[in-house]
Amino acid sequence: MFLKVADLAAAAGVDEKTVLHWIKHEGLPAHKHDDRYRINRVDLLEWANNKGITIPPDIFVAGNEASRLSSVSEALQKGGIFYGLPGDTPESALREVVSRLALPPGLDPEFLLHTLLAREALGSTALGNGIAIPHVRNPILGQANESAISLCFLKNPIDFDAVDGQPVTILFTLVTPNVKAHLHLLAKLAFLLHDQPFQELLHRPGSEAEIMTTIRSLEETVIRR
Repeated sequence: MFLKVADLAAAAGVDEKTVLHWIKHEGLPAHKHDDRYRINRVDLLEWANNKGITIPPDIFVAGNEASRLSSVSEALQKGGIFYGLPGDTPESALREVVSRLALPPGLDPEFLLHTLLAREALGSTALGNGIAIPHVRNPILGQANESAISLCFLKNPIDFDAVDGQPVTILFTLVTPNVKAHLHLLAKLAFLLHDQPFQELLHRPGSEAEIMTTIRSLEETVIRR
């Protein structure tokens, strides 16, 4: 689960000095082992999302593992798309989101809600431009090997303390069976959300059919599954 500076530099298409700058001056979490920095993939993904830095998703899961994991479109097909969710605060909006999640048996929705809010208190999950991916630091565990993503469009714009100051109207939430699936989907979703036409479609918002078609097209062209 840990990356060397050289690994991250090669994957991100930057030199090692840039990665060291990220660590020393831009807040990228890292620890030293044998006098060399090691970067946790979970920390890297959250840091990159908060900074608006695009990191190729394949770095978060090895290629042979990724081929066995759900695509974003498959997970979204399972989790569903919902329009016009009420709410005027992050708590009330996330309560509506949680009520629509396909949660595994035994997972208390109220506990999950407070876990999501606690994560927001550590740092906003808003990516900017009105989009957020509220998630817990460890995956919301699902059953078997199935993953799900829910996409919720809010009725009212809500302040999620985004870096760009814009209120949020679009929420993606993940339910995954393990850490690898969580990283895989979170990384690919964040990568897709850097596509400007896709963001414009979400802000319209597009129909379920339009959104699914666009994601599948992007997976075939931008993300090689």
